[in-house]
Amino acid sequence: MASLSTLLSVPLVVLLLLLCHASLLLGKSHRPPSSCGDIDIRYPFRLCGDPDGCGNDSSELGCEGNRTVYSDSHSEKYLVTEISYTTHATTLRLMYSGFLSNTNCLLPNHSFKSNTFYRYGLWASFIDCSQKVESQEYVAVPCLSGSSSTTYVVVNRYSYQLSYLQNSCSFLTSVPVENLLSPGDDIFKLLRKGFVVEWQLKRSVLEECWEDSKYALANLGGLSLLYKIVDVIFFGFLFLSCACNNQALADVLGILDPILGYLILASLVARLILAPLCAYGFLLLNCWRRSRAPEDAVEKFLRNQQQSLSPTRYAYSDIVAMTGHFRERLGQGGFGAVFKGHIMGTYPVAVKLLGGSNFHGQDFINEVDTIGRIHHLNVVRLLGFCSEGSKRALVYEFMPNGSLDRYIFSSKSNRNGACSSRRRLSSRKLNEIALGVARGINYLHTGCHMQILHFDIKPHNVLLDHNFTPKVSDFGLAKLCPKDCSLVSMSAARGTIGYIAPELISRSFGIISYKSDVYSFGMLLLEIAGRRRNVDHKAENSSQIYYPSWIYVQLVQLQDFRAGAEADDINLEIDEIERKLSMVGLWCIQIKSCDRPSMSEVVEMLEGDINNIHMPPKPFFSSGQSQSQSNLVKLSYAQSSSVGLHGISENDDLSEL
Repeated sequence: MASLSTLLSVPLVVLLLLLCHASLLLGKSHRPPSSCGDIDIRYPFRLCGDPDGCGNDSSELGCEGNRTVYSDSHSEKYLVTEISYTTHATTLRLMYSGFLSNTNCLLPNHSFKSNTFYRYGLWASFIDCSQKVESQEYVAVPCLSGSSSTTYVVVNRYSYQLSYLQNSCSFLTSVPVENLLSPGDDIFKLLRKGFVVEWQLKRSVLEECWEDSKYALANLGGLSLLYKIVDVIFFGFLFLSCACNNQALADVLGILDPILGYLILASLVARLILAPLCAYGFLLLNCWRRSRAPEDAVEKFLRNQQQSLSPTRYAYSDIVAMTGHFRERLGQGGFGAVFKGHIMGTYPVAVKLLGGSNFHGQDFINEVDTIGRIHHLNVVRLLGFCSEGSKRALVYEFMPNGSLDRYIFSSKSNRNGACSSRRRLSSRKLNEIALGVARGINYLHTGCHMQILHFDIKPHNVLLDHNFTPKVSDFGLAKLCPKDCSLVSMSAARGTIGYIAPELISRSFGIISYKSDVYSFGMLLLEIAGRRRNVDHKAENSSQIYYPSWIYVQLVQLQDFRAGAEADDINLEIDEIERKLSMVGLWCIQIKSCDRPSMSEVVEMLEGDINNIHMPPKPFFSSGQSQSQSNLVKLSYAQSSSVGLHGISENDDLSEL
């Protein structure tokens, strides 16, 4: 059984709810009436311009020249000549505004139609006929007839149906009318009497109880505040008792009584016990979601990948078996380690085991999302991946000859900046490698559905297969953007020191775009051309420390020499391939991104003749600089130490390739 307080509170709660609902009805039903001319306008009608809550919005009337006007669904105007308010229904007498004058002979353009009022009675249908009609139903209307046609009116209980028309007649319109048309009667005189429509007022039980209680209250009370309070309470109980006399409402209140008691008890339990538990549980859930957020992002990405053509997903046990329990290590880096493995025991692969301090879940997503959908001769192929909890790995095709930096860098250099040790690769092969890398980057920029920006082009990320075919690798810093995107949004610089475009350091050098990869490729191209790092502090002469600056001076002097001008210290040992690669590289590293060629243009220059390549403008580093500026340039382009990814062949004699 519900407590005593609950039993007392239930009637009060129900009373308050009923009084609130009734007050809304009262507010709509008993606003001060409006008027237009001699017509009083009150609920359920409202006059145009009345405040909100006055009357029914669908029963709005207008006032034009002290005449009350109603517009039907076709926007035809009808004068309201009379309104009759009754208990259960309200009626209006309407007349078409075109019948206002006794001399007018006008018809509405459309038949009367209203979604608000009910109309029962006769209709006067007007028909235009090109030939004379001999029928008692058809009464001619002279003022509407002409020399070539005659207008007739037919009065019946329904709006005239087109199926009853004579062959030579067409329907014009129909107007409600109260009486049948007798011989000799003027149809317009009959129409000017108007017609009656009805607005059916449906009153609810609450509305009837409100009216009855208000009538009883009118005979009680006084003017003092105490009397007014007693009157309101008395009125409330009268209203509640009237409403409860309705059997359906009484049944509802009987059901609500125990339910409200249980609700009050449940609210106390929820407030004292459940609320603290929910708050504590929410904090635990939030902490757990934060800790799982990176993994959840990766798993969501991988589920989407499985719905399309993508690399194979391996279990971690497959990775262990594939690498023979990680027996043969190929390299080590900040991301983790690289191991040699075999698929099905025969096909060699390189397994990059992710988990270093520099690894993030987004790096893994970038690798799978970019390389996973690319198939190009000069882009490394991703064969599969593994993601189980915190264990993640990438499976690539194996590159037996390792990375390009193993073949172009040497600890010793001669006066020309070239390697003093035996050249591993011929100039012709280096030119083929440079062209292959350029084609791979150009494919990333233009050959895919989305433009792929690598942002980490360097010799360490160019891998060589058994034929020394170059393949661009390591897409951990890559970014996808639409092909028509001219501006790439980036919150922080990305790449490797010495290959980062100036605009990635400071936006004052220009916007970040695909030209940033062009700059990195230019630095790579200059290192291929000189077979050395761009910054070599062990060079014999200080002028040779920074190779791009040194080679630019040599090329300018060589150009002047060939033009017949006097020049000193001309380096005649610069072969055509080194000269070609250097000139293309100098074009790519222009300080302003708009001055750099696209990768498509770079491919054309590398494929073409060197005589078709113009001498590039001075890069920023080749202009006159103070000693502090020079040191700053050298420092900014110093190379960070790195380790190869995919191992190296034991074949050392590669000079004849």
